Amino acid sequence: MILELADIRIQPGQQAAFDEAIQRGLATVISQSRGYRGHKVNKGVESPERYILMIFWETLEDHTVHFRQSPAFTAWRAIVGPFFAQPPQVEHFTLLSKSN
Repeated sequence: MILELADIRIQPGQQAAFDEAIQRGLATVISQSRGYRGHKVNKGVESPERYILMIFWETLEDHTVHFRQSPAFTAWRAIVGPFFAQPPQVEHFTLLSKSN
């Protein structure tokens, strides 16, 4: 399993609208994508315009090829992209250790 970690910064004052948009995009686009295994979204406390999006994919290619090179990526960006203050920083991780 691969963890996609996206550090998202949105425009100030757009938190309520972005909260709705990201949840809608996850439910209608991301969760329907090949290799999708789940997600988590965290909002910043000290930095309310910062979000950490974690999406779990079966393989790296499920994200980088099958999703990013599909019409679903365009649909996702149409929903959440207008809120971005800058392009999200995205990295991928594999699991090293886990607690219960």
